[in-house]
Amino acid sequence: MNLSFFDQFSSPSILGIPLILISMAFPALLIPSMGNRWVTNRLSTVQLWIINLITKQLMTPLNKEGHKWALVLTSLMIFLLLTNLLGLLPYTFTPTTQLSMNLALAFPLWFATLLTGLRNQPSKSLGHLLPEGTPTPLIPALIMIETTSLLIRPLALGVRLTANLTAGHLLIQLISTATVSMYSTMPAISLLALLTLFLLTILELAVAMIQAYVFVLLLSLYLQENI
Repeated sequence: MNLSFFDQFSSPSILGIPLILISMAFPALLIPSMGNRWVTNRLSTVQLWIINLITKQLMTPLNKEGHKWALVLTSLMIFLLLTNLLGLLPYTFTPTTQLSMNLALAFPLWFATLLTGLRNQPSKSLGHLLPEGTPTPLIPALIMIETTSLLIRPLALGVRLTANLTAGHLLIQLISTATVSMYSTMPAISLLALLTLFLLTILELAVAMIQAYVFVLLLSLYLQENI
C-alpha cells in the first residue's frame, strides 16, 4: 500500500521508452497558434491577456537590461503553470514532481544569471559575498556562509517546487483512498472526507499556480541582483 502511493511519481514508459518527454511537450500543444490576424477568437484573446499579465508581473522589478530575459522567463512560467495544472487531472503524470527535472531547469538559469553578473559587473557581484562594514575576524566565515547560500539557490528552487507538488499529490491520493474505502462502512465520515478532498483540490490548484510563479519570480530576483 505504501509503495503504491509513490508509484504515481515514477516516470511511465511503454516498451522501455520513457513517456516523460511526451508529458513535457504536451502543454505546448494546448497553446493555440497565432494566425494572420491580431485576434482570431476569444481563446487567443485570453491567451494574449494572460501572457501580457505574466510578462508585466515578471518584468516590472527589472531594468531594461533585464527585459532581454522576458521571452525565457515568460515561456518558463507558462510551461510550469500548464504542467502543474495538467498534473492534477486523473491518470496523468506530473513531470515537475521529479527533482531531476526541476534541477535541470533551475541550475542552468541560475548559472546564467550568475555569469551575467560576473560579466557585466564583477566587482559588485563578488561584493555580495562580503557585506560592507564586516569585522575583520568574521570575514572568512561570512565569505563561506554567503558562498554556500549562493550555491544552494538552484537546489532550493528545485526542492521547493518538487516538495510542494509531491506533498499535494500524496494528500489527494491518501484522502481519495480513505473516501472510497470508508464509503460502505462509514458513509458520514466518507462524505466528510469527500468534502475535504474537494477543498484540497482547490488548494492544490492554487499551489500549482503559486509555485510556478514563485519559481520564476525567484529567478527574476536573482537576475535583478546581477544586472
